[in-house]
Amino acid sequence: MNFTNWMSNYTGQSYFILVGFFTQSKHPALLAVVIFVVFLMALIGNALLILLIQCDTRLHTPMYFFISQLSLMDMMYISVTVPKMLMDQVLGNHKISATACGMQMFLYATLAGSEFFLLATMSYDRYVAICHPLRYPVLMNHRVCLFLMSVCWFLGSLDGFLLTPVTMTFPFCGSQEIHHFFCEVPAVTKLSCSDTWLYETLMYLCCVLMLVIPVIVISSSYSSILLTVIRMNSAEGRKKALVTCSSHMTVVILFYGAAVYTYMLPVSFHTPEKDMVVSVFYTILTPLLNPLIYSLRNKSVTEALKKFLGVRTLRKQ
Repeated sequence: MNFTNWMSNYTGQSYFILVGFFTQSKHPALLAVVIFVVFLMALIGNALLILLIQCDTRLHTPMYFFISQLSLMDMMYISVTVPKMLMDQVLGNHKISATACGMQMFLYATLAGSEFFLLATMSYDRYVAICHPLRYPVLMNHRVCLFLMSVCWFLGSLDGFLLTPVTMTFPFCGSQEIHHFFCEVPAVTKLSCSDTWLYETLMYLCCVLMLVIPVIVISSSYSSILLTVIRMNSAEGRKKALVTCSSHMTVVILFYGAAVYTYMLPVSFHTPEKDMVVSVFYTILTPLLNPLIYSLRNKSVTEALKKFLGVRTLRKQ
């Protein structure tokens, strides 16, 4: 028995229907074009940021290594949901097989979980750089950075492996319509005709841990950073530290704020329409905003971009 048949036997059906938010729009074609443009801009912006970090030796530091990993995650993150959504709108076919739904759910959960821990790792990196600058080359050497990234990916995939198999093995004997534009765990769980109270409670506790642990690391890191910055004698040093940290904190607030709404607020706060709007924010808009935040507010990146564009212009001439 292949995986598709196995999944179909457990779910009780071979496909779902993604209702999405195009049906809620008065101008679905225009909305699809806007999302497509945002998708392309997010891919180009993150790819360009990764390219600059790889090409410019001045950016071969732990901070930019983690930023490049964040861009990689964002490119994968937006690619898991948007292409399928746009193709459904163009072709008029909103079906998704149980197998594809499970794969989409696993990839999404893995990437989201990995990004939670990556943002915490980035805050720890800034803590070491600002509070222990003399020990920074030792504490954040290349081997340590690779280890921390491996831990982020491992914990993220653990989230995917825990949530996806359980969610997809519930019997779905009722409606096939998922009131969402992709297979997100809470939206799919609502379709089950069995009692999912215990699972939803455990999922809630799991998500709380996935959010609380990184938030504790981020809060502790930035509390120490703030105290260190206040004690700095150099005004230029204070400004540089605050600019660097404010970029990261902007990304943290955008990403974690939406995640808290989705996974930590009670059911009474949720409606399918609100859930889709919030999901659009952190699955589509956040990958677009992250490279802008880290490039426009970062002098080293803007200089690397000018250098890169200047070299390209000279070569053409």
